[in-house]
Amino acid sequence: MASPYTPQHGPPRAKQPSLSQLRAFAAVAEHLHFRDAAAAIGMSQPALSGAVSALEEALGVQLLERTTRKVLLSPAGERLAVRARAVLDAVAELMEEAEGARAPFTGVLRLGVIPTVAPYLLPAVLRLTHRRYPELDLQVHEEQTSSLLDGLAAGRLDLLLLAVPLGVPGVTELPLFDEDFVLVTAEGHPLAGRDDIPREALRELRLLLLDEGHCLRDQALDVCREAGREDGAEVTTTAAGLSTLVQLVAGGLGVTLLPRTAVTVETARDPALRTGSFTAPAPTRRVALAMRSGAARQSEFEELAEALREELAALPVRVLGAGA
Repeated sequence: MASPYTPQHGPPRAKQPSLSQLRAFAAVAEHLHFRDAAAAIGMSQPALSGAVSALEEALGVQLLERTTRKVLLSPAGERLAVRARAVLDAVAELMEEAEGARAPFTGVLRLGVIPTVAPYLLPAVLRLTHRRYPELDLQVHEEQTSSLLDGLAAGRLDLLLLAVPLGVPGVTELPLFDEDFVLVTAEGHPLAGRDDIPREALRELRLLLLDEGHCLRDQALDVCREAGREDGAEVTTTAAGLSTLVQLVAGGLGVTLLPRTAVTVETARDPALRTGSFTAPAPTRRVALAMRSGAARQSEFEELAEALREELAALPVRVLGAGA
């Protein structure tokens, strides 16, 4: 019985062909002439002949039939020439892909966005990427925050655009801006159109919010708690999206809170809607990009965040610096 410490030797391993050997053989297979093949790949004729001979030795088969007048492929050479060309093509594609990966803002970028940000910020994001990063293949995924974070952790998503803070280990936030919440009411409501609404007014209002799972619901509830609203106070939750929510408000079923970036889009459809502003300091939310800490494309994402800050400055928001 062999000792457990004695290595078990199988058949001797074949030598691995080199790329230069494959390149030499592929050139000869194409030109069927050593001089022409050597000129085509910039190699001396003796070096080319030596490379093909070394490949034959490594593979253990004769690839060429050499005569005084011409070069012919052996049956094995005809079969392996196709394989050699496929390997060389694959290596060329690998190098092209690596070159693309080294270049910033090229290839695929899978961006996750929450539903209460996507309709209002994506136009600016898409304008920016089309104008400044035309080689970037931006793929957008609209999901709720928990799903986005799972996708980021699993590598399904590269970058997130959402409300923060997240407080998630291993996730780095790149703040973009702060924006105020506004109160949306129906026409004729006592608070309709006012610009001096105290937060305390939220204590007694019939409030309509998004369904469970939307971070905007949690933020709105935090605002209400800060205003002194009791956790048990009535909150009517009947909407999966902001468009439905504001229509319920227009119908007189209650009031709601909207981030200011959503106001123009969501209230323009119905003249029965009115908005009101809170007295300073108004309740706010912060929107940021989020990436995996130490991401390979961190510098690229940081540059994108700075470009987005410039692009979003035209919106009714307070743009933040990189260190906010």
